[in-house]
This record gives sequence, structure tokens and C-alpha cells, in this order.
Amino acid sequence: MEDPEGGVKPQVDGASAAGRKDGKKSRRRKGKRGGQTRSAAHPASHELSGNAGQPARPIEDTAGHPARKRKRRRRGGHGVSQEGSLRPQPMEQTGVAANAVRSDGDSASSRRNRRKHRGKRGLQGRPLTSAKPSHIQLQENRIEETARAVVPRDVQNGAGRKGRPEGNAHQGDRQAPEHAWPEELYAALDLGTNNCRLLIAQPTRPGQFRVVDAFSRIVRLGEGLAASGRLSDEAMERAIEALRVCASKLRNREIRRMRLIATEACRQALNGEEFLGRVVAETGLELEIIDRETEARLAVSGCSSLVGRETRSVVLFDIGGGSSEIAVIRIGDNRFSRLANHITHWTSLPVGVVTLSERHGGRDVTPELFEGMVREVEGMLGRFDCPEIEIAQTGDFHLIGTSGTVTTLAGVHLDLPRYDRRKVDGIWLSDDEVSAMQAKLLSWDFDSRAANPCIGPDRADLVLAGCAILEAIRRRWPSPRMRVADRGLREGLLTDMMADDGVWRRNRNRRGQRTK
Repeated sequence: MEDPEGGVKPQVDGASAAGRKDGKKSRRRKGKRGGQTRSAAHPASHELSGNAGQPARPIEDTAGHPARKRKRRRRGGHGVSQEGSLRPQPMEQTGVAANAVRSDGDSASSRRNRRKHRGKRGLQGRPLTSAKPSHIQLQENRIEETARAVVPRDVQNGAGRKGRPEGNAHQGDRQAPEHAWPEELYAALDLGTNNCRLLIAQPTRPGQFRVVDAFSRIVRLGEGLAASGRLSDEAMERAIEALRVCASKLRNREIRRMRLIATEACRQALNGEEFLGRVVAETGLELEIIDRETEARLAVSGCSSLVGRETRSVVLFDIGGGSSEIAVIRIGDNRFSRLANHITHWTSLPVGVVTLSERHGGRDVTPELFEGMVREVEGMLGRFDCPEIEIAQTGDFHLIGTSGTVTTLAGVHLDLPRYDRRKVDGIWLSDDEVSAMQAKLLSWDFDSRAANPCIGPDRADLVLAGCAILEAIRRRWPSPRMRVADRGLREGLLTDMMADDGVWRRNRNRRGQRTK
């Protein structure tokens, strides 16, 4: 194998290739060069002569001349004995010898030799002066381990211990990430007229949280409720089956605080309380029936982050399965931390997508039938006593819709191959775009609506009833734009529970604390 600089590479790692006088192979040879041997009858053909990096010269008959041996010893034969044989030395001693040779004036040659044989093992390998003695390295490792042990493991992972007193803040807490209490989970369950939804989340930045687990299923609990006034056995079975899944998710996690609510279907049904007792017996979940005002406030709390600082007035609506909540929000110069405190007027219409579609039919909807649904909702809104909203300049007022109706319109508008909450939540739709999407859905038959991936067969007979409620709201409060919110009561429940516990205030104080 040729040396990069023209010479032949030594056949022994880091040692001279000169053979022994007695013809025996050196003990340092590893036999990596094809098993070539040195003997008196067949002497080595080449050896390294001179400094490393210079071309090798053939050995002459004068290899045993005293002057030649003295010359080899002067040029780096510190690993060669006086008898001319290679003798292994301890690595520590070799490093000292190498330093001594460099101090005698051969430092440049040694550096070139070191570069040439870098990465090799052997007597002439890299010097060991940079390596730390074992006892020093062990001491440094212990110091590093002690430093890690001083900071609790939960702080190293960016989290405080659950239930830890606020006054015992550690210096390392200042570098903790945004979610300082990953073990403190909150859960919110909303059993509505059409859906059963669950969210499990942990607080992060002020006013925000990270979803840990979620569940949603269409149960149609209010199916047939408008005609009979009672929850049907089939509807209750579907709801209880979904609640069993939610109960399993809640049992598998350590929840700090939870709130489980039921809305319009259980409010209206004559057997609503009886149904909730059955839920406790079969799933262990205790649900509370909330009133319509609480439902409206929770919807506002869930969407508070979508209201910009420049906004002065908002009409927020939640089109549900059995009722529709509407809140009028006016924001002055001083904005409260909770947007729900800015509600000036609210109403709850006793109509939703399920009840309206059952009364008028949601499968085959003609333009005349659609207009009849709109007029019915307009009559309900006409009884809502609310002053007109004054718009001083563009951007002061807009609508916010939080329901399956508006998210479906946004998904169809974006032409999504499948519904994607990340692309829908928070999107703006102009007044013309909303009108175009409603006309498009009205032109489709039932099969076309069911085939759309953002609608599906479960909503195909409900989506036009929701569009009729939306159209009535738009006629009452004309707005150049509407913001879509894929959030609602669950997010409002989580936001209120976290705010009541002061987790974001504790988080802010925790990051700002300094040790004395």
C-alpha cells in the first residue's frame, strides 16, 4: 500500500519495519499485510528512513553498519533497543519519551509523524498528554452527577411537582418550559343533543392548554325528542356506549379536576334525570344539566382567544343539535381577562339542527323548504330584545360561529380531502363566501352531501338545517366577515377550571421568582 506522500506504508502499526537480526518476526506485528515474513535469507525490502512523510529507501547490505544504526537511533529509534529489536513499552512511558524527543529539536518531525499516523494504535500513536488521568475524570463525573442531583428530576424535565408549595421555588424553575405542571390534567365532557365529546388537557401558556386526549362521537341523543318529549331507548343506548369509552379514558389518567355536563336534550326530556341516573349506574360518570345562560357563557369562554384586540363588538353563536345560543359581546377600552364578562345580551333559541330538520325534513331540501326554515328562526330572533350594534369603522365588528355547521362550510370551502381541524379552526370567511357555500350545499342532493368527506352520511340530513339557522343570524346581524371556531363548550369548561385554579397565574409567578 503506497503512502500518500510517496513512501511505502509501514507494515506494523506505528513502528519501524526493520527486521530483527535473528530473522524472527517482531512481536508487535499483527500479520495484517498478507503474512509476509522477515528472514535472514529474505530481508525486508523497504524500511522507513529519515523523518515521517519522506520516501522510503531500499535497505542496502550496510544495514548492520554501526553508523547506520546510530543514525536510526538519533532519528527516533527510542522504541528500538541497542540490539536493534523492537521492544514494546507502556503507553505512559512512550508519551514521556515522545515529549523528550520533541524537546531535543525534533518537534516538527514528530508533528508530521503524528498527523500521518493519526487514529492508529501503537507506540507512535497520538500523544497522551491531552488525556486526563482516571482519578481526575472520575472526580469531574461525580461533580456533574452532583449538580444534576441538586435539581429535582421534575424540574430537570421542565415540570414542577404536583401539589408543590409556591414558596419553595427552585432556581432552575426559571428555565422551565411553558407547561410547568404536566401531571395536572383537566377533563371536560359535553353530552349534547347530537354529539358526545370529551377533552383531556394540561395548561401551558396563559390562556392556553395542550390537548392530551380527545373523543367525539355522534350519538343523536335528541332523536325523536321533539315529537315524544322523551329520550328514546335507542338514543340512550348510543349515548351510554359512548360514555363508557369516556369513562375508560378518565380512569386511565390522574385527573386533577373535571366537569361533565349535559345540555338541551336532557333539559327538555321528561326522562332526562332518569337517564342521568342510569349513566351513573352503568358508567360511574355524574353529569350535570346546565342552564342555557351557562351554556352561552361557556361557548364565549371557549372562543375568547379568537377575538382580536382591535375588535369592539362580536356576535358569537353556537348552533347545537337542540338549541342555539347567541351572545352579544361589547368590548370597551378595558378588556377583562375573561371575555364572558363582556356579554351584554344573550339568548338561547329552542331550535337546533336535529329539531329543525325533524320538523321540516333534512334529506330532500328544496329552496322553498330552506326559506321556510330560515323564516321560522327569524321569528324566534325577532323576539330577542337587543339594541343595534354600532360599527364605527371596518374591523370593529364580526361574527364568530362555533358549531358543526360553520366548520362544515369551511371544510367544503377549502375543498379538503378529509376534515382537518388545524386548517379550519380560526379561518375567516367573507360574506360572499358563506353565501356561495350555502348555495352550493343547497344544490346538492342527499347522496352528494353524504359523499363529501367534510359532511359524511351522519350530517348529510342536518347540514342544511344548520345553514338555515346561520342565514337567519346573518340577516339579523349583517357582517362583512365571519370567523370559524372548531371549539366550544369543552374548551370553555377547561378554560374556566384552569382560570379558577389559578394555574396560569402560578405559572407566571413561578417563572418570575428569584432565589435569595
